[in-house]
Amino acid sequence: MSVETKITFDQDYIKEFSKGRGEPEWLLNLRLSSLDTVDQKELPKPDKTKITSWNFTDFKHEQGGKELVSSASELHEEVVALIGEETDNQNLLVFQDATVVYEKSGSELANQGVIFTDIATAARDHSDLLQKYFMNDVVKYDENRLTALHGALMNGGVFIYVPKNTELTVPLQTIVQLEKEGTGLFNHVIVVAEDNSSVTYVENYVSFANVNNAVANIVAEVFVGQNARVSFGGVDNLGAGVTTYVVRRANVARDGRVDWALGQMNDGNTVSDNTTHLIGENSYADTKTVTIGRGQQKQNFTTQIFHHGKHSEGYILKHGVMREEATMIFNGITKIEHGATKSNGEQTERVLMLSEKARGDANPILLIDEDDVTAGHAASVGRIDPLQMFYLMSRGITKLEAERLIIHGFLAPVVNQLPVESVKDRMREVIERKVK
Repeated sequence: MSVETKITFDQDYIKEFSKGRGEPEWLLNLRLSSLDTVDQKELPKPDKTKITSWNFTDFKHEQGGKELVSSASELHEEVVALIGEETDNQNLLVFQDATVVYEKSGSELANQGVIFTDIATAARDHSDLLQKYFMNDVVKYDENRLTALHGALMNGGVFIYVPKNTELTVPLQTIVQLEKEGTGLFNHVIVVAEDNSSVTYVENYVSFANVNNAVANIVAEVFVGQNARVSFGGVDNLGAGVTTYVVRRANVARDGRVDWALGQMNDGNTVSDNTTHLIGENSYADTKTVTIGRGQQKQNFTTQIFHHGKHSEGYILKHGVMREEATMIFNGITKIEHGATKSNGEQTERVLMLSEKARGDANPILLIDEDDVTAGHAASVGRIDPLQMFYLMSRGITKLEAERLIIHGFLAPVVNQLPVESVKDRMREVIERKVK
């Protein structure tokens, strides 16, 4: 059964919302064009997952009423744990729903000309620069109904700009906490690494209370310049009452590199699109994703790497654990375009099934339009290896503890790659809670 997907926001609402944020005319026009597009487009159609009955349009959009706090100790204790030990050179933005409530940045950023700010401030203070990157290349607002909805109702996010020849040694971190019942979060992240630069960015999406009937529509656009490097870590830990649509994409120029480490631990229904275009020669992408499904949640994770440049390399690794009656689809697509000679694409999808009622599907796909390339894939769906269990239990470890250790090891490729130690610790705690 389908649900009503029409939105109740009109042009007058969009104009008033944009005016209240002091946005430039180009952003208002993009919002209005997006709004006009919503009813003309269909919902995305993730393979083997029907989402027409999911709630994407019933939410409260207007956020506000929150003020900046002067100390991280005033934040939710779980947020404080994600922040970890505070240091003088820490770079951090914390949001409640779509509103900034805490910010901190080291002197290194300003001295190097780096921009790290919330997207509303970027629209006012860096309008021309933001316009260059916002929803006109990596992700376009008119792709489907949900990207159009995002373009019209974007209400939070982050803008990161790293100038040429600038290497950041300290990670940039954001934490977005969903707090209100029925929240509609439309969060937009832009990461720009100009030529010969490098940056590490880690984002956390969390909800701690019983936040129900909420919608998270998240878009991240990453631009990697020539010989630049972006390390992007994401940990999604939203509750069962949050329906999530998340798009994370990157364009990578010659000799550039992007590394994705994504811990997608939501308890609600989730559709995820992680796509990288290797445009330049010798460009490189490594994407690692782990997830745990439980209850009756449905999840679809599509990871794609498109090889356009010669000698480009792309690697996909996805590990999932399915419990109870959860359903999950892993789609991995490696596409080597004509002319991308000497390119290499590899992918692996593995699913551990911990319940007879759980359902998991791993679909590795190779699409090759060039002869002189290498490519490979592997996929498996099954239960924990009984030999591994036997080995551990023969050394005095209980069955439950042995299973727990195997699962932690199975998900370690992403956990170990997260660059912020406090986030890594919280990720392990989330895994521990979800496998009990």
